[in-house]
Amino acid sequence: MAGYTAVLGIHIVAGTAGLLLGPTVAWADTRGRRGSRDLGGWYLGIVVAVAITATALVIWKRTDLWWLVPVSALTVALAALGRHATGRPGGWTHAYVHGLGGSYIALLTATAVVAFALHGPLYGPAELIAWLTPTALLAPLLELWRQRLPVPSAATGLR
Repeated sequence: MAGYTAVLGIHIVAGTAGLLLGPTVAWADTRGRRGSRDLGGWYLGIVVAVAITATALVIWKRTDLWWLVPVSALTVALAALGRHATGRPGGWTHAYVHGLGGSYIALLTATAVVAFALHGPLYGPAELIAWLTPTALLAPLLELWRQRLPVPSAATGLR
């Protein structure tokens, strides 16, 4: 049981770090700050840590939540897409915003579901509130953010 508790602790710390770092990366990139690419690398690493610990927790104790394993993998894929698209010229701005933003929405949704649906006051159809609210609130903001990002040109290359 001590091993499970340790993995759960790492999962919580990594998830909290991801929730704090995601907006920091977005803010830095919106302002074209140097070093934002490094922050994006940290964010990707944190998302990977969350996915690995989530998988371990599912295997260890909650096999009924097996479907969260592929969701975790897709969240990592979104974060990797955002990282890969950082500063690339052309249509990569959409991929960057929806990669980073989509992975952040997944982290926020997981937090809401655990807090309000799995271990909280929402049951039955009301659980949809926890599942859908982060996407409903943040998806429109992603497009506003995308419009504010500086668009890199082929001449400037990667930031």
